[in-house]
Parts: sequence; structure tokens; C-alpha cells
Amino acid sequence: MFTRIVKMEFQEDKISQFLSNFETVKYQIRNFEGCLFLELYRDKNNPTIFFTYSRWNDETDLENYRNSELFKGVWATTKPMFRSKAAAWSVDTLFTGK
Repeated sequence: MFTRIVKMEFQEDKISQFLSNFETVKYQIRNFEGCLFLELYRDKNNPTIFFTYSRWNDETDLENYRNSELFKGVWATTKPMFRSKAAAWSVDTLFTGK
């Protein structure tokens, strides 16, 4: 299992459109085979910056999602709204706890 973190900065006038689209597709992404968890975060100091945080069974599951029609549609809708290029990290969990 691993976590994927994606940072996205949006054009200010596109944020409501992004949030509306995310609301439409979030359960499809979350229920994609191999996706165990999905959350969306917003930066506290810059309201144009968002992060998706998702957990996947393995890298093959993420690649299957990234090659799916679902992802292609989500990305085609989302990418034109960016203010700057998205950044993504795949990370392993080293510690969990309270």
C-alpha cells in the first residue's frame, strides 16, 4: 500500500467549477479498483491550492487508474483550470499513530 499526493493550483475563477466536478467524480475515483482512500484538502493560506491524498493497494492499481477512461476524463476537465503545473508524489507510510 502507498499514498499518492497531488498538488494543484487553480485559476481563481475556476475553483467553483473544479469543486463541482470533483463532487461529481469523487466516488467513482474512490471506488476505482485498488483505491482505498481519497480526500481533498485546501491550503489554509492560499485558497487556490488544493491537494488530493489517496491510498492505493499497489502501483499497478494507480497505473490502471491513470490509464482509465475515468482518469482521462477527469484530467481533461481539470488540467485547463490550473494556474500552474500540478506536482505529484508517491510516498510510503513509515509511521501512523495519534
